[in-house]
Amino acid sequence: MRLTRRFTVVVSICGAVLLGLPFGVYAQETSPVQQLATAAGLPDAPEPEVATANLISTGDDGQPGVESAAPILVKRPLPQPKRILGVMPNYRAVSAGTTPPPFTPHEAFMVATRNTFDYSSFVFVGITSLLAEGTNAHSQLGKGVPGYWAYAWRGFVDKAGGNYWVDFIMPSMVRQDERYYAKGEGGILKRSAYAATRVVITPDFHGKNGFNTSEVVGRGISQAISLSYYPSQTQTLSGFAQKYGYALGRDAITNVFRELWPDISTHLTHHRRSQT
Repeated sequence: MRLTRRFTVVVSICGAVLLGLPFGVYAQETSPVQQLATAAGLPDAPEPEVATANLISTGDDGQPGVESAAPILVKRPLPQPKRILGVMPNYRAVSAGTTPPPFTPHEAFMVATRNTFDYSSFVFVGITSLLAEGTNAHSQLGKGVPGYWAYAWRGFVDKAGGNYWVDFIMPSMVRQDERYYAKGEGGILKRSAYAATRVVITPDFHGKNGFNTSEVVGRGISQAISLSYYPSQTQTLSGFAQKYGYALGRDAITNVFRELWPDISTHLTHHRRSQT
């Protein structure tokens, strides 16, 4: 009996060591994802969140035994950059999974101002004015340098009016959060549809989604005002509808590009580094 008891004790100890060994080795190993990230040298890529799951081994008598923790990798959505393509300002975007407090009127005013007077705004207006002058979009504005200037100052006023009405005036009046809250996960079509519909859906100051009055009404007011300084041939209902529809469509496409850009940028970065 004494020999049998000793044999049982030795077997139990060996079994406990063997059961505990895999968990100890696994906990000390570096995950393949972390090894690849280190080898690729991606300082700007977000680190995966590590959660722990408690694993409880059961003894021979059916009672809970030793509790150990094993890491579980959780993919975190990519953050929104401050600029897209290194040029286009992205101050209104909020990264997926974060819910900052609503803008104060002063903060909303500053965002509209930064978007209006950012250097990229002058580049954008310069290019679009050049195209409009070249295609003779409004023949009454003329051609050459005088015509280009006529397009340029109107284009800048258009952009400024839209920014202040949509980003500052209307959100402050109706207490809506006009920032773009990125989805950050899911299929491309699902995320694109979500992004495009944000021109008609936005949260209020309490986080409840509703009709985007700031965008729909604010953009309409700015486009209506713009009719006063464009040639008379555009001062019609159809002319207004065309400009208004273009502005809403442009904002929807911008939201889609804003939603997908972090993934596109990461893919291009990995592709370039894999070729070097």
